[in-house]
Amino acid sequence: MIYDIEYETMPREAMESIQLRRLQVTVERAWATVPFYRKKFGEAGVRPSDIKTLDDLKRLPFTTKQDLRDNYPFGMFAVPMDNVVRIHASSGTTGQPTVVGYTARDVQTWATLMARALVAGGASQGDIIHNAYGYGLFTGGLGAHYGAEKLGASVIPVSGGNTKRQIIIMRDFRPTIITATPSYTLHLAEVAEEMGVSFKDLSFRFGIFGAEPWSEKMREEIQKKLGLKAVDIYGLSEIIGPGVAIECHEAQKGLHIAEDHFIPEIINPQTGENLPCGDTGEIVFTSVTKEAFPIIRYRTRDITSINPEPCICGRTLARMSKVSGRTDDMLIIRGVNVFPSQIESVLMEMEEVEPHYQLVVERQGNLDTLTVMVEVGDLVFSDTVRPLQEMEQKISKNIKEYIGVSAKVKLVEPKTIARSEGKAVRVVDKRKL
Repeated sequence: MIYDIEYETMPREAMESIQLRRLQVTVERAWATVPFYRKKFGEAGVRPSDIKTLDDLKRLPFTTKQDLRDNYPFGMFAVPMDNVVRIHASSGTTGQPTVVGYTARDVQTWATLMARALVAGGASQGDIIHNAYGYGLFTGGLGAHYGAEKLGASVIPVSGGNTKRQIIIMRDFRPTIITATPSYTLHLAEVAEEMGVSFKDLSFRFGIFGAEPWSEKMREEIQKKLGLKAVDIYGLSEIIGPGVAIECHEAQKGLHIAEDHFIPEIINPQTGENLPCGDTGEIVFTSVTKEAFPIIRYRTRDITSINPEPCICGRTLARMSKVSGRTDDMLIIRGVNVFPSQIESVLMEMEEVEPHYQLVVERQGNLDTLTVMVEVGDLVFSDTVRPLQEMEQKISKNIKEYIGVSAKVKLVEPKTIARSEGKAVRVVDKRKL
């Protein structure tokens, strides 16, 4: 099933025509209503009338998260506050929060995109959706909620937290779709097991998981433990929220980008140079339908690639590969680039370990050291010390062979690593303390 057959299966030439027309309108509005963009375009020596082809998008300057922080709170809005019906913001844990606004039409656009995404992920009007994304300033919960209502499905607005209560609701209400972060979903499964409830005895058919990078091995673990098909969804508040891209449940091979609303580019994160389709780099988005908060060439910091080939599901929208990490999450350990998802892939190869881990980076003398803490099951940890040491050595060897960096592996007891109701904290970089 495809929610919006016209746009999701549109021929490439027709899609590019719509993108160009909407881009020209967006650039004109940004120039006319947002002083930041007028100044940046002027510094780059480009005016809205210069945008005659999609390739001319490259002439425009990038927008960064720091730009949004510098214009805190409402300096990037393109409409009067009288027209803004919704405000979301990032947590601001690493700096000034980034604030985004929505007009009534923006909210409807977002709801439609999320309905489109939910259908691609396996949902239909007859489903009951257990929405465990957080509600509030975070866009995840309300984005999924409005999309479910737009689709006509039943939505349970359970949010994050109250984990035991969630298990009871799952058992009693029999929801068929779950939306959450992958790390919190694994925590739900863990708590359910403690309560004597098996996810496989529940009614879930599909899970739509996002808000943090997760590996294919993590997908396999989730599908095995929960007895459902796990689909990856992508979005970020600065672009609109969840619904920017999603995998189809038929292929589970790349996330279909809503190209009629967001124009993607892949760039070299060091040089800013545009890269061809298929090359891996940082994905950049330009919104072309947002009213309150248009954003031009936004650097997401997410590492991925783009595949323009049509999919077996019938959609012609370009697909982005699963995000492997973020440039600001990338660790450089003795000259080697390391992403948490790479470590995760190695760990998930080991049946004895649990999908709960944390990377601790420290400076010893002039050298950086990496310690990988990973939980193992009760039976493994209750074994003698020597098998644990042998397992730690084996994992350390696998990491060295796969990534090319030495890491100390420390196996820890179950429940040792803190659980999160939202995004998992995968890296503790003590070099910054």
